Amino acid sequence: MGEPELQLDPAIRTWVFLPIFLINFLIGILRHYVSVLLSSQKKVDLEAIKDSQALIRARVLRENGKYLSKQAFFMRKNFFNDEANGVLKVGSRKTVAPPNPMTDPSMMTEMVKGNMTSMVPMMVVGGWINWHFSGFVTTKVPFPLTLRFKPMLQRGIELQSLDASWVSSVSWYFLNVFGLRSIYSLVLGENNAADQSRVMQEQMSMQAGGMPPDSKQAFKAEWEALECTEYNWALANADNEMINLVGHTPDSLIYHQSKALE
Repeated sequence: MGEPELQLDPAIRTWVFLPIFLINFLIGILRHYVSVLLSSQKKVDLEAIKDSQALIRARVLRENGKYLSKQAFFMRKNFFNDEANGVLKVGSRKTVAPPNPMTDPSMMTEMVKGNMTSMVPMMVVGGWINWHFSGFVTTKVPFPLTLRFKPMLQRGIELQSLDASWVSSVSWYFLNVFGLRSIYSLVLGENNAADQSRVMQEQMSMQAGGMPPDSKQAFKAEWEALECTEYNWALANADNEMINLVGHTPDSLIYHQSKALE
């Protein structure tokens, strides 16, 4: 006979499992509205927006210019690559030193606000749950797991004989912290501040890649790519291909077109 299956007290569901879920959910709702109250309007750099739109338009011209007429393509290409007044002309771009986020008071304030509304509540609530609900087994995942999952799913419980599929109260808390994204999106919308994983990703990207790209280098690369682009009209044989596809002679095709217009 195998070992008997572990049976949980139904009171654990009422006094441990559901309270941890409700605490996480309500803390996320509160964090969202506090973030909305503390958020400040970000300054929009008009020159950066103009540069990004110009790069997008140039890339679209390179990729889809084959559907334009020859005159229209070279007119637009000259608008971007003209030596004197071209939008992508490298000599007309000014090199601006990117701001340092560590010396910008506004960016430092946003980082402090993000830590106060995301990291501090998670650490405080996590410490309280670890102290108040420590040692409980809350639920079991519906599929078998290897022993490598025990440190992740059984925090606070040191039982070597316990199956790895069981989840401790502390691990249940962390699963809720990073697993309520769909519920928050349903209740608060897509762009909400309650999603802890999204907030952490934004803070890491702000710290690691907060420097804006060098527009001069981007304009130079796009200018060279557009300069090397050759014009090949994609609709050169469209009439012959249509005739072959439909199976009519040119006269009968014109006849059918005139009837359709009538």
